[in-house]
Amino acid sequence: MQNRRLRQLTASSLLAFAPLAFAGAAHAQQCRDHDPQRSVYWGDLHVHTAISMDAYSYQTRLRPDDAYRYARGETVKIGPLGEDGRGTVPFEIDRPLDFAAVTDHAHSFGGVRLCTTPGSPVYDSEECVTFRKPFRPKNIEEGTRVAVAIVDSLQSKAVCGADGERCRDSAREFWQETRRAAAAWNDTSPECSFTTFVAYEHTQTRDFTKVHRNVIFRSEHVPDLPISTLEEPEAEGLWRALDRQCMNGIEGCDALAIPHNPNLSNGRMFAIEYPEGSSRDEQARLARLRARMEPVVEMMQQKGESECRSGMWKVLGADEDCDFEKFRALQDVEDCKDGSGGGALAERGCRSRLDFARYALVEGLREADRIGVNPYAFGLIAATDIHNGAPGAVLESDLRQWGRRPPRVGFNPGGLAAVWAEENSRESLFSALRRREVYGTSGPRMTVRFFGGWDLPEDLCGQSDFAARGYAAGVPMGSDLPPRSGVGKAAPSFAIFATRDAGTEAAPGMPLQRVQIIKGWSDPDGTFHQQVIDVAGSRDNGASVDAKSCEPRGAGADQLCAVWRDPSFDPKQRAVYYARVLENPSCRWAGWMCVEGRADRHAQCDAPAIPKVIQERAWTSPIWYAPTN
Repeated sequence: MQNRRLRQLTASSLLAFAPLAFAGAAHAQQCRDHDPQRSVYWGDLHVHTAISMDAYSYQTRLRPDDAYRYARGETVKIGPLGEDGRGTVPFEIDRPLDFAAVTDHAHSFGGVRLCTTPGSPVYDSEECVTFRKPFRPKNIEEGTRVAVAIVDSLQSKAVCGADGERCRDSAREFWQETRRAAAAWNDTSPECSFTTFVAYEHTQTRDFTKVHRNVIFRSEHVPDLPISTLEEPEAEGLWRALDRQCMNGIEGCDALAIPHNPNLSNGRMFAIEYPEGSSRDEQARLARLRARMEPVVEMMQQKGESECRSGMWKVLGADEDCDFEKFRALQDVEDCKDGSGGGALAERGCRSRLDFARYALVEGLREADRIGVNPYAFGLIAATDIHNGAPGAVLESDLRQWGRRPPRVGFNPGGLAAVWAEENSRESLFSALRRREVYGTSGPRMTVRFFGGWDLPEDLCGQSDFAARGYAAGVPMGSDLPPRSGVGKAAPSFAIFATRDAGTEAAPGMPLQRVQIIKGWSDPDGTFHQQVIDVAGSRDNGASVDAKSCEPRGAGADQLCAVWRDPSFDPKQRAVYYARVLENPSCRWAGWMCVEGRADRHAQCDAPAIPKVIQERAWTSPIWYAPTN
């Protein structure tokens, strides 16, 4: 394990960070279904196609255009591949999405295109022939090692040329394909049936540690090439380059970056790092840049959930529901404490409390006390990180995406992003991401609203205009509580309203079990506190699922609502609050794979370590409190 380190930037380089100018939330109405009180839209902002090196190696042949076809409800064919090199398994989404973004790995665009395009100058090279061979690693460590080696070969002089120009020219072709597909499927008519975003993934995997970000652009105005880890390997460099090339370099260009998989970052994703010798003002400037560029975090996807973890260093307070979909669940992992490490992608290295969004949120409070700026004031979303070109394929009971072999223990289908916006357009959805009025789910589409304020009506749950009153008397998820007025209550209150996912006729949604509010705060010595309060429903509602047949049992709720006032509120202490909604238990993918009597029942069904039951959930973006002084 290595100690947390200071990045070797010069203090003067921080002074070059000019304040970022972002477009305001107000925008002209484009869509027929425009609601000032905002509607919820469902999407997936993390999807890989054959343009990505690893997806191609996993026998994915769907392209960005195919991914959007799938998201809109059309049938595509995924692997295994047939003799013609195309997918053989028909695959369709259970319900179309409202929006999506294809986020292929930009750092290998050029090499992948050169190695997969017959007639290219290097198509028959040893590197390209090796790349096109089937990729069947024995375990995740071998897979990661081989994948890194392949990426290196795709960026080698043999493929890219001595000056790299061959790969840069080729990368431009893939980037143009990405942009063309987004333009073709983005519905700009008054129907606004589907929205796309031009996007890519900035992929930093140094020391087998996952420090990855998806870059999402507001409009079609984007740089000529994506800014990948080849040009800017570190996050600060990415932010500066986006500021220079996009916000201040192209009229109409705006972008944000979404960190993902902090659970596999060995303490690095949210490490507090500043240039050696920098002043507090300079540190505040960098923290402000980070908060502006990264307003949301993807804390749930195929490689596990990154909300919280039981038993972490200097974290007090119990949470019985923390150990959900943990990717490294079966590993005996050392705690990083106040340091960081490496090797998580190869199932090695320490685990830090800063690998989890909840504790990063609390770390942000501590930093705000020190320098006056919270670098981790982010909202929460989820995604799939799917590598077969099928955004939003989150149904646990649909086993086709796993092919002929089940996934390893820590994998799951991933989640979805829910966005509260006036309409389903790029401008409206992007503005919602920017203001953090978003939430994530582990797959189901339950509708959740969360408000905070000093004078929320105590009978708000009984009102038909819940949202209008919430906006009028308070602030929505993703917001800071305003200063308390002289007539306001001594403690803030929070209102949470959740409606179950109806599902489909083939796969009905599950009833809701309970709603919780999670509070986080920090002591001056760096001890973190978490408090979990059940505010509606009950853990003891008798709900269960039959593990042999996957039949649900017991009662639940179609809707749950509560208004809760914090009885332990301390006006002198920063705090962060968010809501979590839990469904009744249901079958996990491993449960569906192991239903009694299945002809294709897998041998791993008899392994007790593989969870067969899941309790699907949603997490809202937080609401923050800060003392007025």
